[in-house]
Amino acid sequence: MNTPRTPTTTPTRQGVTAGPLGVPWRPRALTACLAALVLLLALIVLAIGAGSFRLAPAEVVSTLLGNGTHQQNLIVFDLRLPRVVTGALVGLALGTAGALTQAFTNNPLATPDVIGVTAGASTGAVAAILIGGGSYTVSDALLGSGIPLAATIGALTASALVYGLGWRDGIDSYRLILVGIGVGSVLTALTSYLLVRSQITDAARAAAWLVGSLTGSTWTSIWPLLTVTAIATPLAVACSSSLAIAQLGDETATGVGLAVQRHRLLVIALAVVLTGAAVAAAGPIGFVAFVVPQIALRLSAATRPPIILAGLLGAALVTGADLAARTLFPYQIPVGLLTTVIGAPYLIWLLIHQRKEVAR
Repeated sequence: MNTPRTPTTTPTRQGVTAGPLGVPWRPRALTACLAALVLLLALIVLAIGAGSFRLAPAEVVSTLLGNGTHQQNLIVFDLRLPRVVTGALVGLALGTAGALTQAFTNNPLATPDVIGVTAGASTGAVAAILIGGGSYTVSDALLGSGIPLAATIGALTASALVYGLGWRDGIDSYRLILVGIGVGSVLTALTSYLLVRSQITDAARAAAWLVGSLTGSTWTSIWPLLTVTAIATPLAVACSSSLAIAQLGDETATGVGLAVQRHRLLVIALAVVLTGAAVAAAGPIGFVAFVVPQIALRLSAATRPPIILAGLLGAALVTGADLAARTLFPYQIPVGLLTTVIGAPYLIWLLIHQRKEVAR
């Protein structure tokens, strides 16, 4: 007599699948993503309405829906919306790039700011600015292709140097950080040399850009950044499962069929391209890629920085910081100064915390 077998079920993680791609999520992470999205939308509306000619949130929403007056359309679509959209996209790109590098190295200190990628992008962009005439608004051709391309080449060069010099039968996160700091310092010195050798008016414009600012953002400057984020962000999200497998170690990841070296190159390339596009659009806005992934990690209670949440929080941070920089002070200050004031104390605390953990 055959005893009927009790069917067994294998627990599966909840998620969203699209063909061969799958993105797992946890309820807490999903709730945090929805809250970050609501916060971002609210900050966008407030940022569009803030200025010498104030608009109520209801007026902003009505104008965005096509029901504004001629004056409101001019203020919203021509003057303020390009700056706000640029800030949100820059924050999205930096937050995503930071989450990729921190998850890839499993180290909260390994961000594009620290390992030299931002310095490389800055060097490339400054060279393009000075060669193009000293202003990143010198022409649509330079703004639309020259500076983004130069920033990306600079970021790729810096990352290749860091990866090559840091390779010793594998990549150690702390060695990567030390090499990145050294390469970043050399590139920063090169940027200073370019500024010293240029005309004073050109150097002044480039130096102002190096602080990190959304002033002067136009629809022309948005399209390269929008194109990069629209392509790279979904690819970064698709890497989430591979990043989880890679954290198990090279041997285990290879054993389950993951092409480790190819995966590393893809992750690095995505982070570099996102960072280069963000730097090209607004200058090196510091510490966003460093702070945001750690906030996302704690909000989601995950084992690694969640990419989608980090991107949304990055967009909210840059948008909110730019709003504060325009409204809380007697005169406008660059958004990069405000994010540095926020991020620098956290970097010091994290360094002290990491040192205590190593000493144990």
